[in-house]
Amino acid sequence: MRWSRTNESWALRTVHLKWPALFFLLIGMLALSAAPAERHLSVYSTAATYSVPIEQLDGRDYVGLFELLDPLGTVNVRSDPPRWRIHYNNVLAEFVVGRSRARIQGRDADLTGRFLLDSGRGVVPVDSLSSLLPRLLGGPATLHEASGRLFIGSIGTHFTATVSPGDPSRLVFHFTAPVNPTVATEPGKIHLTFRHEPVTAPASPRLTFNSKSISSAEYSEGDGAAEITVSSTIPLIANFSPDGQMITLSPARSQVAANSAQTSTPTPGHAPPEPAAAKAPTETHSFPPAAQPAASSVASIPRKYFAIVDASHGGQDRGEALSRTLTEKDITVAFARRLRQELESRGISTLVLRDSDASLSLDDRAYYANNAHPAVYIALHAASNGQGVRLYTSMLPYATGDDEGPFRQWNTAQSSAIPLSQATAVSVASELKKLQIPVRTLTAPLRPLNNVLTVAIAVEVAPPASDVSALTAPDYQQLIAGAVANGIVNIRSQLGAAP
Repeated sequence: MRWSRTNESWALRTVHLKWPALFFLLIGMLALSAAPAERHLSVYSTAATYSVPIEQLDGRDYVGLFELLDPLGTVNVRSDPPRWRIHYNNVLAEFVVGRSRARIQGRDADLTGRFLLDSGRGVVPVDSLSSLLPRLLGGPATLHEASGRLFIGSIGTHFTATVSPGDPSRLVFHFTAPVNPTVATEPGKIHLTFRHEPVTAPASPRLTFNSKSISSAEYSEGDGAAEITVSSTIPLIANFSPDGQMITLSPARSQVAANSAQTSTPTPGHAPPEPAAAKAPTETHSFPPAAQPAASSVASIPRKYFAIVDASHGGQDRGEALSRTLTEKDITVAFARRLRQELESRGISTLVLRDSDASLSLDDRAYYANNAHPAVYIALHAASNGQGVRLYTSMLPYATGDDEGPFRQWNTAQSSAIPLSQATAVSVASELKKLQIPVRTLTAPLRPLNNVLTVAIAVEVAPPASDVSALTAPDYQQLIAGAVANGIVNIRSQLGAAP
C-alpha cells in the first residue's frame, strides 16, 4: 500500500499482494515494531556535545571507549589481542580482554565489569566512566547513569525560576548559558525538554511558587535529556530572550482576553482598576553591577541566604594549574555545587556566588556577599601541594582610618567578625578530623575575606595523597563537603546572631 495526495486530500491506493508476499511483509513489520529502541549516552563537554550508542554486552551496559574520547582530543588505538591500548593526548591506557582492571599511566584502575572487544572495538561498562574518565582526562567527569547523561568538566547549565513580582501568572527562568528546548503542552502542564544542553538539577527537583496560576516546576532526567515540567491552572506560552538565557512563561492571549473580559465590568460602588502598563521581558543578571567599594554599609538587609559559597577564580583567571589539564577554577566550582547540596540538605539556604565560568573580581565578590548579608561566607580554593584541607581566617592589615557611623573601612570590614570566623573554622576542622582528614587552621591577609562584613572562612582542598586527579573524585568531594556542612550546622545557632 502507498499514500498519494490527490485534490488536497489523502486517498488510499490498494496494491494487491499475493498471500506469501503479504505474509512475509507482515512478519517484517512485526519484527520492526518489536525491535528495542536504540539507547545512547549523551555527552556534554566544552569541546563538543554528542552521543555514543549504549550496547548490552555480558549483561551490562557498555560504550566504545574510542567513540567516547575521539571528539574530545587526539586518540590513537592499538589492538593486539588480548591487549588493547589507547592513547588519549599524552595519556596511555592499557586494557586486557576479559579483565576488570586497566593500567593508566602505569597505575592500576579498577573497572566495574570486564573489558571486552566488540568487532575489534574496545568497550567498557558505562558505570565505570565516573572513575575511569578523570584518570584519562585529568579533569572531572560526572555520570548520570540512570538518565544516560555524561558531563565532562564543569559544563553544567544551571537555572533559577521565579514568579514575576508584578504578575504572579508569569514565570521567569534564568539559565547560566543559552538554551533552546523543545516546548510541548498538555492540559495543566507545559514541558521544556533539553536534548542538546547540559541543564542540571536545582537543589530541589521540585520548585513551588506562591501563585494561584502557576503551582510548581519539576525537574527530571531521562533518555539522555533533561526536562522541566511546569504545572499551571491556565494555558501558558514560552517566550525566549534574544540571548537564549531567559525563558518567560506567560498566559496565552486567549487567557489574557478572558481575564480582561472578567474584569471589564466594574464592581458596584468601585471604579474599574487602572490597566497595568505592559512590560516587555528584559534581561536580568544574577547580581547587581558592582559599585565602587570605598566602604561597606552595615545597615540591616533582609537575609535571603544563610550561607554564601564562593568558588574562587573563574573566566580568564584559571587559578593554580593543578595538572596539565586540570585547573583550580574547575575544581572550586564543582566543590561549590556539592557543598551547596550538602548545606541545603541540612536546611541551610545557600547561594553559590560563582556557579559558571564567570569572571569576578575580589571587590565584586565582597560587594555581592555584603549586599546579600548572609550569616556565613565560605570561599573555596584548591591546591596540588600538601594533603587534606587548610582552613583560613582573615589577618587584617593595619587600620588606616576609623569607621564612620554605619560604614566600615573596606580593608578591615572583617574586624568585628574575626572571633566568630575563627570559631567557625575550629568547628569545621573538628568535623574533618573525625573523618581522619588532615586539616590545618591558619590566618592570612586574604581577600576578599578582609572585606566581608560577616563570618568568613576560606577552605583550601588538597588531594588526599599525591594523585591530584583525586580532587575530581565524587567520593572525596562528598566527604569534605559533608564535613564542612556539619561544621556549619554545629555552630549555626551562633552564626544566626552574627551582625
